[in-house]
Amino acid sequence: MKYTYYGQSCFLIEADGKKFLFDPFIKSNQLAKDVDISKIEADYILVSHGHGDHVADLVELAKQTDAQVIAVVEVAKWIKAQGVDKVIDINFGTQTLPFGKLRTVWAVHSSSNPDGSYGGNPAGFVLELEGKQIYFAGDTALTLEMKLLAELYHLDYAILPIGGHYTMDVDDAVIAAKYVDCDQVIGVHYNTFPPISINQEDAVAKFKREGKTLLLPEIGETITL
Repeated sequence: MKYTYYGQSCFLIEADGKKFLFDPFIKSNQLAKDVDISKIEADYILVSHGHGDHVADLVELAKQTDAQVIAVVEVAKWIKAQGVDKVIDINFGTQTLPFGKLRTVWAVHSSSNPDGSYGGNPAGFVLELEGKQIYFAGDTALTLEMKLLAELYHLDYAILPIGGHYTMDVDDAVIAAKYVDCDQVIGVHYNTFPPISINQEDAVAKFKREGKTLLLPEIGETITL
């Protein structure tokens, strides 16, 4: 299984012969200026919520890749209105999809679509791929809802926002990792804008002190999970 980071909360997971792209926001991110989105391939695009720093390149990439887009119903409605036909609208709970089971979980945040329309509730996802269980929290504050995941899963990786200001910061993400009982954490949603800048060495050290590993791939870097 491979993980490629494209900046902010955008990343690609390659597993089971499929490519899963999350929250596409690349071209407007100066930190990702060296990423050529014309080369990105995807079979599925998963969208956690409708904010611009999660969907800015969605329509272009959905049409370019002919991927199946997965989003909560209100965001899915906006996506369809942009001329994207292959859209699966979901809500909270477990969905059985062509690649397997997906659980859509609560995120404590806000959501609106780029045109200002109602974006429903923001979400996170749990996927089971190649025998591994992966949690992407989306944009969220720390919440006790996360403890449910420790009862439902034995998570191999938790992909958590760590930038603070709009989401959890590093300290809260450490607690979240404890709540979901996951030792391997991949950080997202940091350094893109001044309010979410972090000290990466300090962040890694805080997780290490709690017996956990924080992975912070460079933008454009691919790691093996």
